[in-house]
Amino acid sequence: MKKLISLIIIILGVTITFAQYSLSGTIRDAKTKESLAGVSIYIPVSNQGTASDLDGKFQIKNIAQNTIEIVYSYQGYQTLHQNIHFDTAHKVLNIYMKEAVFEMDEVIVSTGFNKLQKDNVMKVAHKSLANLAQKGMQNIMEGIAQVPGVSNLSTGTGIVKPVIRGLSGNRVLVYNQGVRLENYQFGEEHGMGIEASGVTGVEVIKGPASLLYGSDALGGVVYLIPEKFAPKNQTIYNFNTTFFSNTKGGQSTLGIKTSTDKWQFLVRGSGKINGDYKIPSGESVLNTTNKDTDLKLGVGYHQTGYKADLRYNYNHTLNGLATGTGLENTNYDLTGKYQDLTTNNISWKNDINWHKSKIKANIGFSQVRRALVKQNTDAFIDMTLQTLNSDLKWYAPKTSNWEWIAGTQMMWQTNNNAGQHYLLPNARIANIGVFVNMNREFETGVLQGGIRYDFRNTHTETINTSRSGIDENAGSFSGALGYKQNLGEKMTLRLNLASGFRAPNLAELTSNGEHEGRIEIGNPDLKNEQNIQADINWEYNSSHVEFFVNGFYNHINHYIYLQPGFYPANMLPTYEYQQDNAILYGGETGLHFHPHPWDWLHIQSSFETVIGKKQTGEYLPLIPADQWKNEIRLVNKQPYKNFKKYYWFAEVNRTFKARSNPDEDDYPAYTLVNTGIGGKWQFKKMKANFYISVHNLFNKTYISNLSVLRERDIPNQGRNMIVGLNLTF
Repeated sequence: MKKLISLIIIILGVTITFAQYSLSGTIRDAKTKESLAGVSIYIPVSNQGTASDLDGKFQIKNIAQNTIEIVYSYQGYQTLHQNIHFDTAHKVLNIYMKEAVFEMDEVIVSTGFNKLQKDNVMKVAHKSLANLAQKGMQNIMEGIAQVPGVSNLSTGTGIVKPVIRGLSGNRVLVYNQGVRLENYQFGEEHGMGIEASGVTGVEVIKGPASLLYGSDALGGVVYLIPEKFAPKNQTIYNFNTTFFSNTKGGQSTLGIKTSTDKWQFLVRGSGKINGDYKIPSGESVLNTTNKDTDLKLGVGYHQTGYKADLRYNYNHTLNGLATGTGLENTNYDLTGKYQDLTTNNISWKNDINWHKSKIKANIGFSQVRRALVKQNTDAFIDMTLQTLNSDLKWYAPKTSNWEWIAGTQMMWQTNNNAGQHYLLPNARIANIGVFVNMNREFETGVLQGGIRYDFRNTHTETINTSRSGIDENAGSFSGALGYKQNLGEKMTLRLNLASGFRAPNLAELTSNGEHEGRIEIGNPDLKNEQNIQADINWEYNSSHVEFFVNGFYNHINHYIYLQPGFYPANMLPTYEYQQDNAILYGGETGLHFHPHPWDWLHIQSSFETVIGKKQTGEYLPLIPADQWKNEIRLVNKQPYKNFKKYYWFAEVNRTFKARSNPDEDDYPAYTLVNTGIGGKWQFKKMKANFYISVHNLFNKTYISNLSVLRERDIPNQGRNMIVGLNLTF
């Protein structure tokens, strides 16, 4: 330990002795020459950044490298990146940014090399929370479903979970504050314990991401991007409030952040409540009330060659479990069984620049208490999951064409029971993975690939004579190889081949008892899931047309699923975990048309499909139905008094008949219409964003095949008006 501490001190001491460079400048609109406030300025190699002030001015000090790439990004403008070489200690820049027709070309943070999207080998969907909020959302996972190929598995309005190309649960890894989320995510009716407040964006990797993230990233990754600290020597206040008409609920959040030359601080608190949701008949779905309290704290520090980011997130959620339909509950009471979920999440990210290489060392700890409470009784199920994660990556010195990353990730986990019923036993889980990843650039293309090995040990305690403990070892190789080719200035082709690995989770191996209104029986003889997926992406981008086609084929060996079994009369239905080989295939295609000279008009259309089958030919359960989404948007960016932008949109979304598993009912097709208006307003130093959106405008009665309440023939939510206001000053 003394040697390790000495090494860290030496590394930090070396970084401090490097030459220091600095930048300053002013950012303006290329057409009007007006200064732009709030532009993000980011240096990927050193993970340094700031934002322009009200006069468009910015400054970055303590830059260790003499050659850097710098990225300027601002909503509504084309992302600009420059290569800068310091021949003096300080450079002054004058930057002019052009308005963008389509979304910004963001720096992708979830794929290791922090490339702009256009330079990334893997096609990653990026959405800003501000853009998602414009269409209205009650839950962050509901908003993510706007990404083609992403759906959600829902239980009312309080429990919404991501589904990526037909895969969900433990096959989709969620990262929050840079740390993997572990909170018993295997269950359909398990809340996530995540709030949208304090999240600025989301990235979705559709396909195996085990190379970067290890076991449980077999189906993809949802990477939530936390809000940035305030620019140097600035203090920012933010208040956001939202109202939901259907549930007569709402959410409010207040955040304050301030920064000095080297230190940054932020605090954000929020509260949300939803009453029982209404269906188009006018009845309420009883006991679907949910309440949420969320607190986020952050401390940042940076100096030449070193940057640290310490975050803490506390979340307490109560989710009622539906008991049927009836008259409206006006007291926001939980009248039946409910989940009581408490999450504490701490993450500490460290970036160390050492000579021409870089080290990223991240540590995370989470404690999740999940209790199932029957009204006016002690917790029926009461489990606490504690997880310690470490993630160490070394970025080798970059040559003109080559980049290399080598790293290791470890996870230690314990599960402990305190309730009346042990659904899962007390357990210990240890996981370690090592990998290497490379990126090779050519004149018109990029090659990327790598290999990884993971090992996991699962040890559980004996509960009784019928539930013996287990001590299981699982290990596997995984890898990825991808190539991106520019086909001229406007077309890009991406080809990716990746394998993934997932060890059976604790529930699949050991569960034995009542869970979600049924009896679930685990199987200690389950084998690892192992898949290989091929992806192809072709896209065309011009000044006024954006078009893409994505296709995928995913073969999964030893796919784990719940199969209904025999159960005696007057008892709950019994489900057992079984395995079979499976295939999933399909894709997405989309068009965004922005005709000239009608710069205020945007027309978008996308289609997505996924087919999932067992080796026997039967359809897999819980596979999203095909969807055809259409939107027309009118946007006026010409300033009018204090208004900077205002818009109107309308959506017509068609969900086709679901392909049902033999144990599922048939779910017919349906069409939903959504609409809304919004705008941006600025008065002196205060900025305001406001929006009004209406979901299910015509109050259509429908049941989604991805609704957990489908088994009880309970419809999804009826008409819902969402009104939001965001103030920053």
